[in-house]
Amino acid sequence: MRLSIPDMALVVLIGASGAGKSTFARTHFAPTQVLSSDFFRGLVADDVTDQSASAAAFDALHYVAGKRLAAGRVTVVDATNVQRGARSALVELARKHHVLPVAIVLDMPESVCLERNAERPDRDFGAPVVRRHRAELRRSLKSLQREGFRRVHVLRSVEEVDAATIEIEPLLNDKRAETGPFDVIGDVHGCRAELEELLEALGYVIERDAEQRAVGAAHPAGRRAVFVGDLVDRGPDTPGVLRLAVGMVATGTALVVCGNHEQKLVRALRGRNVTIAHGLAESLAQLSAEPEEFRKQAEEFCDGLVAHYVLDGGKLVVAHAGLPEHFHGRASGTVRSFALFGETTGETDEYGLPVRYPWADDYRGKAMVLYGHTPMPEAEWVNGTMCLDTGCVFGGKLTALRYPEREVMSVQAQRVWYEPKRPLLPPDQLPPLADSVSRREPHVLNLDDVVGRRSVETRHHGRIAVQPERAAAALEVMSRFAIDPRWLLYLPPTMAPVTTSNRPGVLEHPEDAFAGYRAAGVQDVLCEEKHMGSRAVVLVCRESSTGAARFGIDGPGAVHTRTGRLFFAPDQTEELLSRVRAAVDSAGLWDELSTDWLLLDAELMPWSAKAGSLITSQYAAVGAAASTALPSAVDVLAAAAERGVDVDALHAKTSARAANADAYREAYRRYCWPTDGLAGVRLAPFQVLASEGRTYHSLEHGWHLALADRLVGTDPELFATTRRIAVDTTDPASTAAGTEWWEELIGGGGEGMVVKPMANLTTGQRGLAQPGVKVRGREYLRIIYGPDYTEAANLDRLRQRALGRKRGLATREYALGLEGLERVARGEPLWRVHECVFAVLALESEPVDPRL
Repeated sequence: MRLSIPDMALVVLIGASGAGKSTFARTHFAPTQVLSSDFFRGLVADDVTDQSASAAAFDALHYVAGKRLAAGRVTVVDATNVQRGARSALVELARKHHVLPVAIVLDMPESVCLERNAERPDRDFGAPVVRRHRAELRRSLKSLQREGFRRVHVLRSVEEVDAATIEIEPLLNDKRAETGPFDVIGDVHGCRAELEELLEALGYVIERDAEQRAVGAAHPAGRRAVFVGDLVDRGPDTPGVLRLAVGMVATGTALVVCGNHEQKLVRALRGRNVTIAHGLAESLAQLSAEPEEFRKQAEEFCDGLVAHYVLDGGKLVVAHAGLPEHFHGRASGTVRSFALFGETTGETDEYGLPVRYPWADDYRGKAMVLYGHTPMPEAEWVNGTMCLDTGCVFGGKLTALRYPEREVMSVQAQRVWYEPKRPLLPPDQLPPLADSVSRREPHVLNLDDVVGRRSVETRHHGRIAVQPERAAAALEVMSRFAIDPRWLLYLPPTMAPVTTSNRPGVLEHPEDAFAGYRAAGVQDVLCEEKHMGSRAVVLVCRESSTGAARFGIDGPGAVHTRTGRLFFAPDQTEELLSRVRAAVDSAGLWDELSTDWLLLDAELMPWSAKAGSLITSQYAAVGAAASTALPSAVDVLAAAAERGVDVDALHAKTSARAANADAYREAYRRYCWPTDGLAGVRLAPFQVLASEGRTYHSLEHGWHLALADRLVGTDPELFATTRRIAVDTTDPASTAAGTEWWEELIGGGGEGMVVKPMANLTTGQRGLAQPGVKVRGREYLRIIYGPDYTEAANLDRLRQRALGRKRGLATREYALGLEGLERVARGEPLWRVHECVFAVLALESEPVDPRL
């Protein structure tokens, strides 16, 4: 006997003591899936037979079962469960977690139960208990389905038990194996002509019958259409829409979820008592002119539609009225009701229509949710969800979203086919909610979005986890030191150093960078001068009103560090941004990039503009102490040597230390020059991060630096050029030229260079390539590792430095930054962008050697 069990089900074993429930569970389910009442009695009382511990044991069992069901795991409860009260608690638990309860009844003969109990010394309660269990079971058999069990399997003999097999069936809504690409189409409502036009615009070839009626459609590239429901009612040709949809589903070129109008149409076709309103009369009239066979086919088609689909490995969910994350992939009446109708506040608006709860405002799920039901004038993203009902039947548009491309495509309605009760209104003009229900503003952040263990789904590096203690550290920095999060769109990733070199006298060398990228399959790289400054992110607005309109905050923009802190006081920031704005204007970038704001990655110089106190308290203090003490010590040792004292070794060591200290002071002094306000401050932009509707990490670095050069040309006093050289990692002459250029940079006191893949965003066999590796000069590293790091013993020790953690951190932060920029470009709400920014800041608190 094959016993089918839906995935995620709560399986309740029912049977008298000795019926063989535990043996059955062990045979057909994994040990982790089975929750035994005996086991939980043992947990709470150290005695599996202690009936006085049953209440506590079942409390614990139900708690664990709830956790498993919340995670969507098949869970089996092994207990007698012959009493209705015990079963009702389990049915309620299944309903709470929106899974299907299944009963497997082992109705074994009394003789079998008694014989088995006699073989177990812990079952000395005798025949009366077994008889009572069987009597209660007999009374229950006819009522199990009425109690709420969606499937009931009854095994009445040992032979049936031995022959039984368990089959876990995927739920009807589980289409995770279907990966697309898809074209998700909004509410059609009988608008056949517009549907055909949209399908053709999407590239589908429509199949027609002898009467030239559309009976199917297929895409040459294998794309599939997904309809969000409400194919019927109101429009001029509901039969035509159904004929086309039925044909596409039959040939596997479309999926359809059920809408509330399909559900109501089925009830009407079956003669149920329904109110003939909201366009149902039009559908019934149109279908009455069709053959009985077609009407029956339409009825069966609409009746068989599933309330929602989970697609593409769980990345995409399609439901008619939308669906919160905790309902995804679940099966219950509550889930179906929400998918078809949404959730209302209990109010009606001025047009007599129900006011719907804005579930999308609070959506925090990982899956993209596409839906319809509530007509909008335009399809807009709200927290990773999009309503595709753009009111075609009301004279609006029929809209589709191409997935995974996220491209919106629409066709205009031919006319107003049905007068709406309420004009098509954008979200910000919808009627107000009840006082007890708030609509979350897009720029309002919530502490729950960032505290605790978090994970951020990124397009380029999958899911990235943030540990609770890291989130707490980031929250401390963000709340005390960071700028207003509405300006904080991006934090740059940390940068890993090149592989440690084994060449004499150096820790880092360009040849190792070229070899690393060559091994990763990256042929063309760009070497950029590493400026003597601090990483700066510059957000500049074209007009004073841009900030308020685009980011919800007044102001010209922001200039912040890689940890989100301000460089300058507000008046100096405004002055700096005014010059940046003027340069962007003079270079013609506003119009060229079709934007009113620009986000730039740059280096701000001198280093002392940001790190003045650090230089004074740490570097200068060390240098001053060394320059005072060591020369005196050298003089004393020299005098002692002249007197014949054997201090040659100590004298040589101290002299070397004095020379190292002088080199140390010279190294950090190169990064300091006097500034008065903004006089002396320079900015070296090297990458355009984002603008309105666009990101630029797919454009090669040469394009970015060419734009930066144009800014330098407009204001050479403020902007500094980033020198660079292209290198072919497979050409020895080219890598030699790159190495020679690096030696010239560091020979002149420069910090070194950064080697990046020329193509910018680069993916290899192991995922994201390093966005850049820094190759620092010998003297600059003296600042990092101390005055005496170049001594042979110290270099040997430092060559053991481990870079794996730093490189992993750089890759994760880079992916988070890209994800945040893409969310900015898509116009997603602040919390979605801030989620990535916050995660980068949190990762910064991971225990990585800061000298790397």
